[in-house]
Amino acid sequence: METAKNKTDQALFNTVLSLADSTLILSHRLSEWCGHGPIIEQDIAMSNIALDLIGEARNFYDYATKLEGAGKTEDDYAYFRESKEYKNALLCEQLNGDFAHTVVRQFFFDCWHIHFLDALRNSPDENLAAIAEKSYMEVSYHIKWSSEWVIRLGDGTEKSKQKMETALKALWPFSGELLEATEDEKILIAVGILPDFETLKTVWLEQVTTILTRATLEVPTGKNTAQTGGKTGRHSEYLSYLLAEMQSVQRAYPGLKW
Repeated sequence: METAKNKTDQALFNTVLSLADSTLILSHRLSEWCGHGPIIEQDIAMSNIALDLIGEARNFYDYATKLEGAGKTEDDYAYFRESKEYKNALLCEQLNGDFAHTVVRQFFFDCWHIHFLDALRNSPDENLAAIAEKSYMEVSYHIKWSSEWVIRLGDGTEKSKQKMETALKALWPFSGELLEATEDEKILIAVGILPDFETLKTVWLEQVTTILTRATLEVPTGKNTAQTGGKTGRHSEYLSYLLAEMQSVQRAYPGLKW
């Protein structure tokens, strides 16, 4: 019979892997802008954010190797799993689209990320708290970047406003998954390892509403939890194509080192 401790340990491993996957997949999406940004300054900014997220993903993967204790490396998790084994939020794998779509996707994620990490810094799990502390300052820049661009484009030209409205409508259904606790996350919330998601929902929506209002944009109506499943392995077709590209070198030359 599985004990409560074993359930908590498994829930912690699954959740750490999910956090690593979300930051890795989003970082890869942002890296696709390298050399294609609207202006060189923002090209570099998105590349830097991608690097920050890769660093965070590596820290989570490293912790996952210790939790699983199977002798794996972070590369094993990143390069040798199929899409159904990934636990990233669906929002992170959505296509870049135009610059407005990328900004909105990043903004929704950042509004969750900054508050989640802030609360996680007080987790009794010392490894999670340390990762959160290390990442928090970097993510403080991310939310500043994405918020400023939401305001700039929303309160800009008629065309930029229209593109932002289209992006908000398209991505809103994917934003809620970040704030909906999986069964694993519920176990960790109950023992105080993760912060309360209901509180996160409140502060997330407050920040989103404040920035969208400043941008003269409306908060999309309707439930924002329509598209879920990524954190438990149910993904869109986009993830398979992303992984095929990201994993191609390691799949062709397993164990290759720089």
